[in-house]
Amino acid sequence: MDTKKSALIKIVGADHVLDDPEILESFASDQSYAPRRMPWFVVRPANADQVQKLVQWANETETPLVPVSSGPPHFHGDTVPSAPEGVIVDLSRMNEIKRIDRRNRMVVIEPGVTYGDIEPALAKEGLRISRPLLPRANKSVVASLLERQPTLIPRFNYSLPEPLRTCGVVWGSGEVAFTGEAGNGPMDLEMQWKRGVAQIDPKGPNATDLMRLLTGAQGTMGIVIWASIKCELLASTHKYVFVPGEKLEDVVDFCYRLERIRLGDEVMIVNAAQFATMLGQQAPEIKKLQKELPAWTVIIGLAGAALLPEERLRVQELDVRRLAQQCGVQLLAGIGNVAPAQVASAVEGSSEEPYFKFRYKGASQDIFFLTTLDKTAQFTKTAFSIAESLQYPTSDIGVYIQPQHHGVSQHTEFNLPFDPSDDGEVARVKRIYTEASQRLICEGAYFSRPYGSWAEMVYQRDATATRILRTVKQIVDPKQVLNPGKLCF
Repeated sequence: MDTKKSALIKIVGADHVLDDPEILESFASDQSYAPRRMPWFVVRPANADQVQKLVQWANETETPLVPVSSGPPHFHGDTVPSAPEGVIVDLSRMNEIKRIDRRNRMVVIEPGVTYGDIEPALAKEGLRISRPLLPRANKSVVASLLERQPTLIPRFNYSLPEPLRTCGVVWGSGEVAFTGEAGNGPMDLEMQWKRGVAQIDPKGPNATDLMRLLTGAQGTMGIVIWASIKCELLASTHKYVFVPGEKLEDVVDFCYRLERIRLGDEVMIVNAAQFATMLGQQAPEIKKLQKELPAWTVIIGLAGAALLPEERLRVQELDVRRLAQQCGVQLLAGIGNVAPAQVASAVEGSSEEPYFKFRYKGASQDIFFLTTLDKTAQFTKTAFSIAESLQYPTSDIGVYIQPQHHGVSQHTEFNLPFDPSDDGEVARVKRIYTEASQRLICEGAYFSRPYGSWAEMVYQRDATATRILRTVKQIVDPKQVLNPGKLCF
């Protein structure tokens, strides 16, 4: 152990090799049901060269590495070591915004850049990025996009990893590669910028699409050292409108038409419990809001930027109103006693502490997957029936449906809040999580991000994909040093 520590100190410096028990304990478990395992060390590299040397050292010593770039809390078990004697590679020191390209609407960042860092920096240039719902301020932007967390603006979602475009990666073998058009060389960002290359096209290098190996991989293929992200113009005028429904089925046809013609910016469907949790700060307020809000609400953000923003917004609102009339639903300019600024903060901002899902009871467990909009109502009935059979109050379950890829697919998520100090409720939620996940996948839910126990459910159903993934893993990480034990590895 002393030999390994000495080697790590040579790479990153003594101040950035941590073995304090309290720090190690913070990485030994998370909010998921992953088995607890203490890492040996936490190391904090400062640059790409140090990351490459760490991976090369891991190959020489056959030491597992677990890349982490977001601050706590962690949720899915992907940052908890699955193999003994693992080393956490904490990328939070690599937090440089390398370039903001206003003309091409691109930003190039390191993995330690968080939503709290990037949003004010882009706003100064009149730009923004499409981001997930109420991310933590300390959430890594690159990690969020690599893990395909759903973003809020489906008309800008040209593929599931969008707005992620290209990246630099240290493969598990220790080799460095650039993906997308950046992979055509030279292997130097500054030189590419001088030649007019803006790292926009995600396809490549040449006929390959290496980015596909990294998204959803949970750090098992390579460690990303920089990424380019597509930006959008910052809206100069913004307004939210709402379509309520007594049942989820009431708003499905409207949403299909809305997404098909790509109206609005932010588009999502939430039930009363989810909407109240987004808006409220404490349990009593959340409970009160839940009683006042509609059972289901479609939230639509209308925005105007650049030329004639007010006219753009006005035309969009008129089109949405006509569409609502055609579908027999009601379009509201406001929702109950909720102030417009409160909705804007809940949709456009980052989550304040505590994390918004923890405000109601102190903790929350999520079940999420991809499906099509017409199937969401049946999946909701399935999840609710299992919760009800286990005597969990279904009125507490938050449901969040986020259109992706121009509405082609829907991220469907069930949030199960619970009191972490109540052992009975903790056990009940764990049982709901297990039984609902198994039932949902049997009914056709697509768990595209198979964390923890979901991995076995997913990969045992597709032997061909599993075999191919293991072959690819053997090529890019022959000694299996990157996050072993995750996915099908």
